[in-house]
Amino acid sequence: MAVNTSCFHNLIFAKQHPPGSYCSLTLPVIKSFSIRRETEIYYLVKNGKLYLATFAAVLGPLSFGFVLGYSSPAIPELSTITDPRLQLDKEEASWFGSIVTIGAAIGGLLGGWMVDKIGRKLSLMLCSIPYIFGFTIIIAAQNIWMLYLGRVLTGLASGVTSLVVPLYISEMAHERVRGAMGSCVQLMVVTGIMGVYIAGMSLDWRWLAICCSIPPTLMMVFMCFMPETPRFLLSQGKQREAEEALRFLRGPDAPAEWECARIEDASDDQGGRFGMADLKDPGVYKPLGVGIMLMLFQQLTGINAIMFYAETIFEKAHFKNSDVATVVVAATQVVFTAVAALVMDRAGRKLLLIVSGVFMCLSTAAFGVYFKLSSETHGNSSGLCLVESPLAQNPAADLSWLALSSMGFFITGFSLGWGPIPWLVMSEIFPTRVKGFASSVCVLTNWGSAFIITKTFQNLMDLLTSAGTFWLFSGCCALNIVFTIIFVPETKGKTLEQIQARFKGTPEQLSYNRQT
Repeated sequence: MAVNTSCFHNLIFAKQHPPGSYCSLTLPVIKSFSIRRETEIYYLVKNGKLYLATFAAVLGPLSFGFVLGYSSPAIPELSTITDPRLQLDKEEASWFGSIVTIGAAIGGLLGGWMVDKIGRKLSLMLCSIPYIFGFTIIIAAQNIWMLYLGRVLTGLASGVTSLVVPLYISEMAHERVRGAMGSCVQLMVVTGIMGVYIAGMSLDWRWLAICCSIPPTLMMVFMCFMPETPRFLLSQGKQREAEEALRFLRGPDAPAEWECARIEDASDDQGGRFGMADLKDPGVYKPLGVGIMLMLFQQLTGINAIMFYAETIFEKAHFKNSDVATVVVAATQVVFTAVAALVMDRAGRKLLLIVSGVFMCLSTAAFGVYFKLSSETHGNSSGLCLVESPLAQNPAADLSWLALSSMGFFITGFSLGWGPIPWLVMSEIFPTRVKGFASSVCVLTNWGSAFIITKTFQNLMDLLTSAGTFWLFSGCCALNIVFTIIFVPETKGKTLEQIQARFKGTPEQLSYNRQT
């Protein structure tokens, strides 16, 4: 398709001058790039280096996935190890798996401070250090407390990563590809989980930790050659560096001065630094409420409960090798998270969240039916005795197909929407001046609720039975559908500035009316 380049003659004039303030452009130059011509502008954008920067950044979520998945192959080995100093009992194994969430919650708070003080790029580089040190301590562990310390440090790095990487990508990517790039965060997390499951089938726990330390090392090296985000540079008054970063990310022919003008004009409308009085601003408290509820609802979907039962369900379906079963679950997550990344910028965030919620609501309700029927058959109200039940002895009454299909539908639904999208939306909805604070609150909510739900899950089943617990999760999924329809904005195809203007109640089509 031919591009009408006449609308860019003013930029050609601007490029002949040394890089500097966009204020050297006259008001007609800025206004000439109206909304109706933005489509033509994107034909000049080259995404190659944007993809390269995204790849460097998502090595962090890959490391994050290794941390989450590491406990699954490591705990069985550490529970049977001959060295009494390292042998884990049931309670110690539980803490080895869950203590990561405590470190991640602390990391979320630390990451919120870091991104505002030292920037997105340097925060991402520095979070490689606790990853590497944490896995090194695990490799050299001589007692259980060294294992715990290593897990806390890797959890700390995971918390920083889960906050910084979505922000870094959303502030680099333009609106045409921001959804796909942002979805790569969750895609790399589940890829890391699958990778550590596969590696754990042939490597012992020390060699597995060595392999897990490779991605954060590569991330630190690669990020040395990537730019800081233009929005952070502009917030620090570094306009020339911001334009250079945009030229790196968009290509030499893209109108970097025009994009800088658009970003800085919106930044002026948003004000200066964050203060607690800003919590009265609808442009702050509205997106903050949306972000917190998205993170809370993500954990209330029952994802941890499904993962808890996965091995037993596969055993009932005659998968004797539980290692293969966990790889199948992880591979399903990878496939459908990749599908979500491909359709994110076409279908939109809101539609995928609704479809995802419907899938999970129905599948968790079916899980409840499965546990109810199983408990009635063998008289176990908890529904935990899944393998040696009369159902397994009577093929006609075997309900393993219901459990398997429910799990498959649930994982598919979660991966399509409520897995990747809360992190993506979190990175899109906050004004620059409050991103550190607001994102840290969201990350703390996510990891804090993950820890509480994981540690109290067994108590919940004792109180409500397994069937009642999964019906409770189904009700939460129904609530998240209603919440999405009413409160979550569609961010597809909108600039970050337009999204933030929507919460403030100002026109989404921002005017570039800076005086020269």
